[in-house]
Amino acid sequence: MTSKIDWYARAESLRHLIRTHADEADRIRHLPNEVASAFAALQLYRLGAPTMIGGADAEPTTQMRVIEEASRADGSAGWNLMIGIETFALVGPSLATCAEVVADPSVIMASSTAAVGDARPCDGGWLINGQWQFASGVHNAHVFGATVRKIDKLGESDDRRYYAILPKGEFEIIDTWHVSGLRGSGSHDVRIVDRVVSDTHVVATLGHGDMTSNQLSIPLNVRLTFNKIAVALGIARAAIEAFIELAYGKTPRFANKKLKDRPFAQRQLAKAEARIRGHRAAVYEHTERVTQICYRGDRLSDEDIAIAHLLASEATTGCVYVVESLLEAAGTSANYLGHPLEKLARDIRVVRQHTTVSPQHIDHIGQALMGNGLHGFLRGV
Repeated sequence: MTSKIDWYARAESLRHLIRTHADEADRIRHLPNEVASAFAALQLYRLGAPTMIGGADAEPTTQMRVIEEASRADGSAGWNLMIGIETFALVGPSLATCAEVVADPSVIMASSTAAVGDARPCDGGWLINGQWQFASGVHNAHVFGATVRKIDKLGESDDRRYYAILPKGEFEIIDTWHVSGLRGSGSHDVRIVDRVVSDTHVVATLGHGDMTSNQLSIPLNVRLTFNKIAVALGIARAAIEAFIELAYGKTPRFANKKLKDRPFAQRQLAKAEARIRGHRAAVYEHTERVTQICYRGDRLSDEDIAIAHLLASEATTGCVYVVESLLEAAGTSANYLGHPLEKLARDIRVVRQHTTVSPQHIDHIGQALMGNGLHGFLRGV
């Protein structure tokens, strides 16, 4: 399916629409329905979903290119699409017993693993209660997947995690996403109080399931790094484009040359271009290696897992450097609210804060590269 459709071209066709609604997304703090509906209409949310639910089960680099293009138009839109793709790719395989909830190709699904709610047995199935953070894209979602633990009538908890699948109207959006960066991602809280969910709608958790899916062959902790990097790369590329546009039009105060003719600006641009291209090439190359190993049924080595996280961390940090170095060369213009570089700087820092690509795992990466095994997040989730 992926070989017959130019998914990148589909994403590229939405560039103007995404940019047109970017300021609105920032203002209302979630993705406008026009953009989300366009993603759904082109089946971009289902890019990694199993074919049994209308997905493409596309290889990771295809997903990354699509997310990178959307993020180049607007970081919040790219983040929203990225989370939507991951939700369908990693929750989708578990929906065999309730596939009807996503049978309509226009259906959008959101989820959250940031908290664990309770599922207690009751007449009709399971009684669900809890509050989940960082539910990106939930304003546009028709279905929500809530991570829960099963608690029996004696109060004993199952060590395993599950997803409770609820339709719109059965969950409440709590307005908590008051942030500076990626404002339009709509990563608000979701609250569920005393909702009954049938047994068929409480399914296996993230990265499991009964449907055939290539995505499940890749270890979850590695799989979750790829698409975050794509958001960072898209934002960094947008910063380079915004800086060049500024440089052609600006003559700095107390100067007689346009910004484009100043050596420092030229130097910063050259260094930024080299850095983003280097990180991008390394990430895509290793992602392809990981995909080939996992798709043929082989197990990733500790080194391959460590390198995946190392490149993820370094790439996101490098993208932050790219944006901040261009801000330094841009001068005060980039400090004004409404300037593209000001918003890009806010957005890129949020990506680096995500645990899957943040620098916090660097010590464990070094341990693994020394041959001392996998520790912490690198051991898997």
